[in-house]
Amino acid sequence: MTKGIISPQKTEPQWYLYLLECQRGTYTGITNNLAQRYQAHCTGKGARYTRANPPVALLGAEPFEDRAAASRAEYQLKQQTPSQKRRWAKQWPVSLEAN
Repeated sequence: MTKGIISPQKTEPQWYLYLLECQRGTYTGITNNLAQRYQAHCTGKGARYTRANPPVALLGAEPFEDRAAASRAEYQLKQQTPSQKRRWAKQWPVSLEAN
């Protein structure tokens, strides 16, 4: 009798590419915990840009299987204009409340 290897299938993506609308522009980032990262940005504990320009809204978040894929997509999104980024976000709407 041979033993097969059973690997658990991932039911949810592990990483997200997200776009924030901030007081003076947009911010693009990746995270493996969207709610926690958004909360950090809202409370002034996120990126330097969001400490100076607090987020107004989370515009969108696209799920990815791994960090590498999310990083590649982040690089491509950062090359876009702010209006192109906002158009991208409309395809991946998300709603999180800041506490």
